[in-house]
Amino acid sequence: MERPFFRFETEEIAERNEAAVRLLRRRTIFAILLVMFFLMVIISRLWFLQISSGQHYTVEAERQRVRIHTVPPPRGHILDRYGREIVTNRPSFNVVMIKEDSYDIGEVLKRLSLVLDEDIENLWARIRTAERSARHIPVRLKEDIDWETLAYLENHKYKFPGIRIEVLPVRTFHYGDLAANSIGYIGSINRKQLESDEEGIYEGGDLIGKRGIEKLREKDLRGEKGKRSTEVNARGFEQRELKQVDPLPGKDIRLTIDAELQSTAEQFMNIGEKAGAIVALEVNSGRVLAAASTPSIHLEDFIGGISQANWDALLNNPKHPLINKVVQASYPPGSTYKIVTALAGLAEGAVDENTVIYCPGYYYFGNRVYRCWKHSGHGPVDIRKAITESCDVYFYQVGQRVGVDKLAEYARKFGLGKRTGIELEFEKSGLIPTREWKKKNRNEVWQEGETLSIAIGQGFNLLTPLQVALMTAATANGGKIYKPSIIESVTTPDGVVTERFKPQLIGQLSKKEQSYLEIIKEGLFDVVHGKRGTARNVRIEGLTIAGKTGTAQVVRVAQYKGMKEQDIPYKYRDHAWFTCYAPADNPEIAVTVLVEHGLHGGSGAGPIARMILAKYFEQHLKDLRQASEGS
Repeated sequence: MERPFFRFETEEIAERNEAAVRLLRRRTIFAILLVMFFLMVIISRLWFLQISSGQHYTVEAERQRVRIHTVPPPRGHILDRYGREIVTNRPSFNVVMIKEDSYDIGEVLKRLSLVLDEDIENLWARIRTAERSARHIPVRLKEDIDWETLAYLENHKYKFPGIRIEVLPVRTFHYGDLAANSIGYIGSINRKQLESDEEGIYEGGDLIGKRGIEKLREKDLRGEKGKRSTEVNARGFEQRELKQVDPLPGKDIRLTIDAELQSTAEQFMNIGEKAGAIVALEVNSGRVLAAASTPSIHLEDFIGGISQANWDALLNNPKHPLINKVVQASYPPGSTYKIVTALAGLAEGAVDENTVIYCPGYYYFGNRVYRCWKHSGHGPVDIRKAITESCDVYFYQVGQRVGVDKLAEYARKFGLGKRTGIELEFEKSGLIPTREWKKKNRNEVWQEGETLSIAIGQGFNLLTPLQVALMTAATANGGKIYKPSIIESVTTPDGVVTERFKPQLIGQLSKKEQSYLEIIKEGLFDVVHGKRGTARNVRIEGLTIAGKTGTAQVVRVAQYKGMKEQDIPYKYRDHAWFTCYAPADNPEIAVTVLVEHGLHGGSGAGPIARMILAKYFEQHLKDLRQASEGS
């Protein structure tokens, strides 16, 4: 018989074993669930990394291993009309920072500022300008460093993490500052330009045209960027090159300018540091053969960024070198405007070629006396003599008979009072006044005495040197007004011409008006070749020249009346004009010279025009001399 105690003990053991099994089972299930949970987390994370975001992390991993650099293209060359190189490229060594590789940007810039002799604030400003660019894109801190600085940075790389040296092509100027104000310069792109770059072509630190042809033809000159892929280590140092796509150079731009003629123009304007402008036009096409503005900017100053001191010097220079005086400055045209007055008088019947007006040296109108430049007077004057000797009294009366509105009408027929459309920036339209203009802009009634001043190119009249040259060319070619152009052609790197100059007629005088030009041209011929012409010193043996002098009053200052001209303060002296064309019987070229405060057209501007004509016709004159010596 089984004992009760023993049975009780056995049941208790069994219950404990069963409880232990249940606990073990629960723990096992929990462990399995925990493992499954972590497996699910790992699988989910792997799914996210490998599938959902796989492409992103593949690119990111590749970027950490492979760095893609943009390779700036060489800018297109700028040539003269004969293919002479004016602006090309040379290698420049620039200091750049890759922010991603620099562990302490502030400390690196602090050290770098001492080496580059650059204000640290300027370096920070460049970093901030490129703040929207990716951190692996180089930020240019200093352009065109010298060899000593280059060597130091290369030998002390460990001190400048993130700092690299890039080699880029920069502009080199084969003729110095030739046509500097027209060609312009390039510089680092600024934040405003980056923000307006809708095509996403540019990056922080890129060089871009800032002024002149470099700016206006940026799209042609810039070329297309290349790409270079390199493998880098954990510190960002390049290990090897993987792939390279070469950049496409910019297009070459051939100007209509003759480099040697332009050089001659600037050379003679720079004697005595004259301020002013010279324009030479091909009369039968509108090609600009020379466009000189003096004093000019110094292009080398802008390579690597112009210093604040040099920029302030340009801004504060009283002769305004930053202004391209060919198109951006306008002046009273003085007696060169008498071409317009003569045409208006003949075409409107106010005078004819036989009309004689007596000049005693003054003309009374109202309660005022209007003086002729020749105080003793010119005596009896017809239109040819009036042009030849520049008689003010004659043109006072012609202007009075015609009226200011008719004078303005004929001025506009020559293309005056509006922009010519030449491809130069900030061109001024000048000013050809009318009664309506004065009422609208000054709320004043036109005074008849003002017409007399307008008739001789004074008063409210304002023209640019290019406009005067355009008027002269139209007179020379018989009344055709061509749009002036400074671009001859645009050529791709493989020699394909994508753009070529074509003469563009933008105006033409009527047959009747053209016939009157012949009378005016006779007077212009005598200005140079006549016994009493105002530009007799411009004559060149073997070449016929027709032209017109002009003296434009700057301001009436009674205290300087009767004083020797050389004693008058510079800023109060009259401007000197001379405009001409040659050969007079078969015109090829028109030349206009404006010398600020040069006093008299015949002596201040005429000799410069003479040297330009002598240069242009150099071979022709040489052949004449040889023929004369041979005979």
